[in-house]
Amino acid sequence: MRRIAISVAAVSMSVTLAGCGMLDATGSSDDASPVKGDDITVGLLLPEKANTRYEQWDYPMFKKKVESLTDNKGKVEYANAEADADKQAGQMQRMIDKKVDVIVLDAVDAHGIAESVTKAKEAGIPVIAYDRLAEGPIDAYISFDNSLVGEVQGRSLLEALGDDLSITDKIVMMNGSSTDPNAKQFKAGALSELKGKVTIAKSFDTKDWDPKNAEKNMKEAITEIGLENIEGVYSANDGMAGGIVKALRAAGVTKLPPITGQDAELAAVQRIVTGEQYMSVYKSYPEEAENAAEMAVAKVQGRDIQFDALTRDRVDSPTEQDIPAQLVPVVALTQDSLQDTVIADGFYEVADICTGEFKDACAEIGLK
Repeated sequence: MRRIAISVAAVSMSVTLAGCGMLDATGSSDDASPVKGDDITVGLLLPEKANTRYEQWDYPMFKKKVESLTDNKGKVEYANAEADADKQAGQMQRMIDKKVDVIVLDAVDAHGIAESVTKAKEAGIPVIAYDRLAEGPIDAYISFDNSLVGEVQGRSLLEALGDDLSITDKIVMMNGSSTDPNAKQFKAGALSELKGKVTIAKSFDTKDWDPKNAEKNMKEAITEIGLENIEGVYSANDGMAGGIVKALRAAGVTKLPPITGQDAELAAVQRIVTGEQYMSVYKSYPEEAENAAEMAVAKVQGRDIQFDALTRDRVDSPTEQDIPAQLVPVVALTQDSLQDTVIADGFYEVADICTGEFKDACAEIGLK
């Protein structure tokens, strides 16, 4: 069993139950004494809609898995906070009042939501932190290896800058929201690769991960640094990368510097095809969502062997220690790896990517 201090770093590890000889998560255990049957209600609280992943992948995949695990008797009570921490606290309170059986929470504000997590605990409702490590007495945590995400982004940016890389090369860092603990981990991972190799001329913590705020920040960076002096841009996710591209285009750039991203959004994949964005980080949202659903169902049904098999890592939050966790691995997504990642996994079809204006660019890189 591994122990990871989330405030410092995480180490990549894939949890493969079959490979470890563990009990299949959809099976049953003779030792388990289910607290509840299949007629359960799982609360799912997601943070925002600016990033298309939550509505497109996380929610529908999570819902489908809960239904399949409960013979279509279980239901998902879903709410999206649209980047409003107060709204999410209200949504969580309503789920507590409705006495849902378990809450899976992707926090807008990981610190601010702690009081609500405590209220759920007092009401006897387990809380599983999803994607972001919420503070308070959570029962488990599932996310991607966030430090590794930043490291992959940082390494990719250095590779894109080429063999003549110099400490005098100036880059802009467009980090995520300061209220999101994941953003801090992405940033720390990236800095572990970038420090001492390039000059970070300007760094931003982007409010709400909003692409419009990233665009505004980038305009400020262009004014202060000078367009011709920006060699590369670290963007913590794809949505912000889109805003960065807009700012650079508006400033009159003809050849874009390498720009990183994360989430493999369709628009970002198309930018990678055309060369407007150098890379993204591909994360299997179906795997994360489905495993979170398995954790939630196993927890409320008292299937301890399954739950333990799904949470073989350990993490610490600022308020809790030894939290059972699962960290899902990630991979760099570039022009060279499109075919072997998002297409091979069925995330997108070539027809989804290579629409009208992108057909020629797809043909040039052999995507067909």
